[in-house]
Amino acid sequence: MRPFVHELAGYDVLEAFAAVSSMPYSLLLDSADPNHPNSRYSFVVCHPIETIESKNGKITVTNWEQQTTFSGDPFKVIQERIKSWVESTEHVHGLPPFQGGAAGFFGYDLGRSLEALPQTAQDNPDMPDMAIGIYDQVLAHDHIQNKTWLITHARNEGEARVKQKYILRLLSQPLTQQPHEQSDLEWHPNFEATDYRDSIRRVISYIENGDAFQVNLAQRFDAALPQNFSPFAHYLKLREVNPAPFAAYMDIGPIKISSASPEQFLRVRNGQVETRPIKGTRPHVEDPAIDKIYRDALENSEKDNAENTMIVDLLRNDLSKVCKKKSIEVTDLCKLETFASVHHLVSTVKAELKKDKDALDLMRACFPGGSITGAPKIRAMEIIEELEPTRRGPYCGALGYIGFDGTMDSSVLIRTLVYEPGKVSLQTGGGIVVDSKPEEEYQETFDKAEAIFRSFEDNSRVHTEDLEENWAESA
Repeated sequence: MRPFVHELAGYDVLEAFAAVSSMPYSLLLDSADPNHPNSRYSFVVCHPIETIESKNGKITVTNWEQQTTFSGDPFKVIQERIKSWVESTEHVHGLPPFQGGAAGFFGYDLGRSLEALPQTAQDNPDMPDMAIGIYDQVLAHDHIQNKTWLITHARNEGEARVKQKYILRLLSQPLTQQPHEQSDLEWHPNFEATDYRDSIRRVISYIENGDAFQVNLAQRFDAALPQNFSPFAHYLKLREVNPAPFAAYMDIGPIKISSASPEQFLRVRNGQVETRPIKGTRPHVEDPAIDKIYRDALENSEKDNAENTMIVDLLRNDLSKVCKKKSIEVTDLCKLETFASVHHLVSTVKAELKKDKDALDLMRACFPGGSITGAPKIRAMEIIEELEPTRRGPYCGALGYIGFDGTMDSSVLIRTLVYEPGKVSLQTGGGIVVDSKPEEEYQETFDKAEAIFRSFEDNSRVHTEDLEENWAESA
């Protein structure tokens, strides 16, 4: 196949996606924060020509001809399947970077395919470790130019016209989406407050004994959903309350993912690599004087700067596996960035891929991201498995695209909701270092969750012994 392009006038990407949002493997990559420099492109894909799922070491590839299940390296399988669909890696210049290829999510637990880890946390048998579609058509929008294109991969122009007519008919269906209705959710954490603080102390003990320098510890909140709840309608509310440069929504049949991620994981364009790890968080509030106190405290925090720098060093090491070592450079270190509900310290690391390596080699070398594991990575992951009661699933994995032409962009799946039949879950966490204070680290998980709780309704109730007081203080 090769690409054919059809420019569209007056197309609304959100309306187009709403028409197909309930189709399995529909995916919206949504630059929802107009004030962020990385919020330039949005993409809509649906109706993949092939899907690739992985669970506990078993990979299932499904297309219109057959379904096969086998063991293997999921990253290499995607690499091979992408190459099987196109004769060349042609890229149409002047258009948005994703023009067709693989897209979907890589769950945190996919790391088990790369490393031997203990198995103590409770697994969800219905949650795939990875869900990827191969898409021959992409609706791509450039927010700066305010232009939209339908990019179709086909064997010839006649086939391209047939495909485009079909996909445009899907995207133009009458909308049946119901508006989001506020729901009085009761969020239940999987840690008692005292247990979470004790786990933080356990991490500090490991660090003091030399096991690790930093460990990311998270807690999970679960809530029952009312009947006829619409996850996509809620996503539209979430993007209003907490707009994010790497927002996304994906439908995987009974499972839906809704993300307001601020963090870029890995980007590749023309062999040039960029990663932007986040470490360090303070609330972003309306009162300018109080907000300045938070910003100054974050910028001047030795702990947060050290935490961020550790992860930068970890990523530099991961990048060195597949990138030219002399090309790896830190262009920004611990730079303060402001998002809808929080301030973060963000660093930028750039590099150049080796000639014999591609985007999937890079993803494999860096997965899962160091900012959500800790350092050293494998030992941090072992401690996470020991202390967190449930497997993370999509949370702290990655979501994004890998194009037929080798381009890639992906986010870290934080600030992310996972909807299953009748319920929804959210996980938040933070990096623990030797001088972490358990009470502050516990509070940070609520600072990060606050806007997402608020997206359901202002008076959502969270059942924990002291959350209501903490949440009020953070707001």
